[in-house]
Amino acid sequence: MKKIVIPIIQRDYAQGRLDAEVNRIRARFLDSLHQAIKVDQITLDFVYGDINADGVMTPLDGQQRLTALFLLHWYAAKKENIDASEHLFLENFSYETRYSARDFCSFLIKFEPSFTKKLSDEIVDQAWFPLDWKKDPTISSMLVMLDAIQVEFAETQGIWARLKDKAITFYFLPIKDMGLTDELYIKMNSRGKPLTQFEHFKAELERELRKVDEATAKRIIKKIDLDWTDMLWKYRGDDNVIDDEFLRYFRFICDIICYQNGGTTQGKSNDEFDLLKEYFSAQNENVMANIQTLENYFDCWCNLQGDNTPDKFLERFISHEHQPGKIKVEKRYGINIFKDCVRNYADISGNGNRLFPLNRIVLLYAIVSYILNKDTISNDEFSRRLRIVNNLIQNSEDEISDSELRTSGNRMPAILKQVDAIIKTGTIDETIDKNLNVVQLAEEALKIIWIENNPEKADSLFELEDHDLLQGQISIVGLEHPEYFLRFQSLFSCKWDLVDCTLMSIGNYGQREKNGWRHQLGSKKNMKAWRNLFHKSSNDGFERTKDVLVELLSRSDSFNDELLSSIIKTYIDECETNNNYEWRYYYIKYDLFRPGSFGKYYWDDFEKRPYEFSIMSTESKISENTYQPFLKAIYKNKLSKDHYGQRAIDGDNYIVCENAAYVVKRTDTNAEVEMIAIAQNDEGIDTEDRIKKLQVPLK
Repeated sequence: MKKIVIPIIQRDYAQGRLDAEVNRIRARFLDSLHQAIKVDQITLDFVYGDINADGVMTPLDGQQRLTALFLLHWYAAKKENIDASEHLFLENFSYETRYSARDFCSFLIKFEPSFTKKLSDEIVDQAWFPLDWKKDPTISSMLVMLDAIQVEFAETQGIWARLKDKAITFYFLPIKDMGLTDELYIKMNSRGKPLTQFEHFKAELERELRKVDEATAKRIIKKIDLDWTDMLWKYRGDDNVIDDEFLRYFRFICDIICYQNGGTTQGKSNDEFDLLKEYFSAQNENVMANIQTLENYFDCWCNLQGDNTPDKFLERFISHEHQPGKIKVEKRYGINIFKDCVRNYADISGNGNRLFPLNRIVLLYAIVSYILNKDTISNDEFSRRLRIVNNLIQNSEDEISDSELRTSGNRMPAILKQVDAIIKTGTIDETIDKNLNVVQLAEEALKIIWIENNPEKADSLFELEDHDLLQGQISIVGLEHPEYFLRFQSLFSCKWDLVDCTLMSIGNYGQREKNGWRHQLGSKKNMKAWRNLFHKSSNDGFERTKDVLVELLSRSDSFNDELLSSIIKTYIDECETNNNYEWRYYYIKYDLFRPGSFGKYYWDDFEKRPYEFSIMSTESKISENTYQPFLKAIYKNKLSKDHYGQRAIDGDNYIVCENAAYVVKRTDTNAEVEMIAIAQNDEGIDTEDRIKKLQVPLK
């Protein structure tokens, strides 16, 4: 070979393009070349082409690498003042894509830069450089690459000597040896498309795997091209390729490897090239185990046998509704969790949240864990064990974390160990510290024993677990009365406002939150309010809520709106007959006490001043829309938003509601003008309706 000529049919030189993907590829490529100069030599794989009778080589594939090497050799020769006789061979590299590119290469070889400023600026300033050359995409790319080389190698010595010592090499394969015709060569070369990010990734993966084990590299690359591509093909996007889908699942596997080794993904690069280097290069002492994990995690979906595809397999075990043998997932998530992974993993939504969050990672891990061990686990066993995992996931929102900055810390390594134990053995491993929610772990352990003793009642328990208000945690009903399982579902098929009032007629079922002043009650339309009540937390009063609920469930085999309304009417009639008006009476009697928001109420001191409370319109904070319900009932449009609805303005005065009286005060001096006492018994309970007392009709 005497000369290298980039032919007319080749596309423009592209490694100097200024877009995010090319910038990254260029930086990685130069870093690889730099490492070869400083440390270990590198082979840039095969360059395919043709050599004619005159010894002129025209490349089919490899133009980008060859051009970069030409520019690096030129830089080293000029920067290190290499004698011209040593680098005359650079004149044997030429571009024929455009005459401008060919002439540029010729002038560049003769040019002697000063290296006192940016190379591109110095070159463009030369008299031999026409300004319209800046519009030539090949020339502009070469200028960008020269600037990048200058930055990368500015402090590096002895570049030329290392290049002569074959620090960077490549294999050449003539197209005739490949059995290609000139016509096919032209067709392939005329596609004019740059290598995709995935193609670069696959090449780098193959290069790293070869350093580890040649046979393994060949096997993995063959599977990528055949088996794994066939499996992923169904999930390809609009671009009609599976590149992004492969890389997303690859990131999932890398994150699992990270967690299994006790690490966290927080602060780590999400770049697939960085992940490749970290986990699948010879520098990782566990590289062979990691490669095996990679292979297993792809192969398992290809070897589903009777199910044929991930879709069919997952449809047998996951649903959006309660179905025997399946777990129930929220409708915002897809049933095909594998598809969700390859479509969304590591992507971010408009509100900044991951489209494939940690709870989905745990669930997918559980499913893969089963597929890898399905020879020792029956379908029924997996169905039951997956339900345990799903219950734990749904009730471990605070615990599922991989951030050391959160109170819970990085629990993912321990969580995956627990999931493994459940899927493989069907039991909870109590020796694993700080994993999933301890309350739910304890409940699942009890349910495992309970089902062993009551197998005929398992289906009714599972149906209760799948209720939208419970999501796997059934301790608010308990295992003591399995006959209540269906009653709970019957009760909450009624209007929630009637359920709320009926429960309150039995007793104060609310819970005080950890901060001491915010209280949780139900809501006529907000599901989260009920979920907060029915799931054990740091709130005070869960057992009281359970006692009230169980008392109601004990009163009938089934429930409807008419039955609940009659219970409510009986309570109100008794209060009015006996002139006994607890705060619960007002809550039940007057709609404005139950606005249907988040079910959040503010009490400064519930025990001593039960009538002094406010209704919140937000989930956690007092706002201008907060209001004192007794004042709002009487002075609907006079509440002061500046005082968070705690005052009603009436001319120069304002009115507040105290535990046993309405107090009128001067706005300017806060002096008391009048006190309207509310009659109460010795227990501090109203003996007159304080709303009717002012003779103002409720609006």
